[in-house]
Amino acid sequence: MTRTDYFRDPNAPSANSVKVAVSALVQDSDGRILLIRRTDNGKYSIPGGGLEAGETVTQAVAREVREETGIEVAVTQLVGVFSNPDHVIAYDDGEVRQEFSICFRAEPVGGTLRRSAESSEVEWVAPEELPERDIHPSIQLRIRKGLEDEPAPYFT
Repeated sequence: MTRTDYFRDPNAPSANSVKVAVSALVQDSDGRILLIRRTDNGKYSIPGGGLEAGETVTQAVAREVREETGIEVAVTQLVGVFSNPDHVIAYDDGEVRQEFSICFRAEPVGGTLRRSAESSEVEWVAPEELPERDIHPSIQLRIRKGLEDEPAPYFT
């Protein structure tokens, strides 16, 4: 399924759903960030996806990271809750979703990098190389907040 992200766009369609999503800022021992290139919109992103019935948000984080990247993680900290009605995502099936994601920090504990149906590229990227990637502003915010050493989680 393809998607179109609208951000602060007055011509964006109105949201008709909100779904709980999770995402993870995963850094290796060198401080590099785990990024995927999404197959549905071609943009680079931290791994993440929807919460499924019967799982906790941290179980969803571990599952999504493993599914999209091949990396096993341990969730270590809450980065924040990101909800922005100015960011809507239109899917080709007619759903228009308002952004809502709970973002966590996680550390890799195993696995091997691999692509999936949702990720055409998977790589470890040094923070200074991020400007070279096409990353949506909402994901840039999650990364920036995840790299900050703040004592309390971010929320909107």
